[in-house]
Amino acid sequence: MSLELTQRERQVLSIIIQAYVNHASPVGSRFIARNYNLGLSDATIRNVMADLEAAGYISQPHTSAGRVPTDKGYRYYVDLIMMIRGLEEEEKRRIDSDFDFLSSERRDSSDLMLAAAKVLGSISRQLSVVLSPRLSSAVFERIDMVLLSSSRIMTILSIQSLFVRTIVMELDLEVSRQQIEKVVDLLNERLSGLTLSEIRNTIERRLAGSDGDRALLGMVVRSAEDLFDESPVPDRLYIAGTQYILNQPEFDQPQKVRDLVCMIEDKDRMAQLVEEADGLMPLKPSSGRDVSITIGKENNTSTAQDFTVVTTPYFVGDAIGRLGVLGPKRMDYEQVVGLVNYMAHRLSHTLSDTN
Repeated sequence: MSLELTQRERQVLSIIIQAYVNHASPVGSRFIARNYNLGLSDATIRNVMADLEAAGYISQPHTSAGRVPTDKGYRYYVDLIMMIRGLEEEEKRRIDSDFDFLSSERRDSSDLMLAAAKVLGSISRQLSVVLSPRLSSAVFERIDMVLLSSSRIMTILSIQSLFVRTIVMELDLEVSRQQIEKVVDLLNERLSGLTLSEIRNTIERRLAGSDGDRALLGMVVRSAEDLFDESPVPDRLYIAGTQYILNQPEFDQPQKVRDLVCMIEDKDRMAQLVEEADGLMPLKPSSGRDVSITIGKENNTSTAQDFTVVTTPYFVGDAIGRLGVLGPKRMDYEQVVGLVNYMAHRLSHTLSDTN
């Protein structure tokens, strides 16, 4: 991002963005002169705005005298003007209180991630998303098998003491409880501490020459691609806040509402939006956590090009998930960055405490 704007131009651009965020209407030079003590005449402000428009930082949406920020203007503001601030203690207490209330009854990982999405959506008044970590690089801890019938077992995988996958398997052989127990002991001995991708790629070699029930072990090896595979995206994605974002002025047009609904329903595309932000346009808040912001046409999905996506990682051991908000480009960037950063810290801390 170039540094070609003067201090005066930066001031005016920042005011236009802040006023547009607050009022959702184009900002004119007279409004700036009357409401901000810049020591500049109305005519001087008009000239500054004309220069900003010529450079592509603001635009005139219709014949009114007002201007609105462009994607380029928002990007300049986010990268070079906006001040990253931490949340006030009162804001943190509200998040903590809401999160503790929503997650108080149950403490498994899915409940905590859904609670985080709900809190983030309600406080930001935007659409919030939480994406659980990819499991291929997560560490397998143990497997349990419950015999449901002589030819049907329920397999329970514990991954990093956090994620639990439950899979019911139909067998083409009959097995006893004693056979199941021996195979479970062997699997935990040979596979514990490996990542799921390592298990998928090496399970046949790691179980070769073992003393367990060969028919049952063969079934496990043949089923490894399913047993130790990633959870499907719909099971990894938690979305909340639709009722809040629909109250934004941008959604008084039916087409905008349809675009948003289509995006929410396409969970694979939503997950892609969140994951693609990883490493793009990173900010460095004072805590050191990376916050990524993609604005408008920076989003590869066509239906997301009227939106901004703000995401940050959270951590569970060596596994990395992402959370964030999606909303109109006219959002309070400073507040949103602080919110997603603190919510990620809170979720990481809480998930680690459950282990």
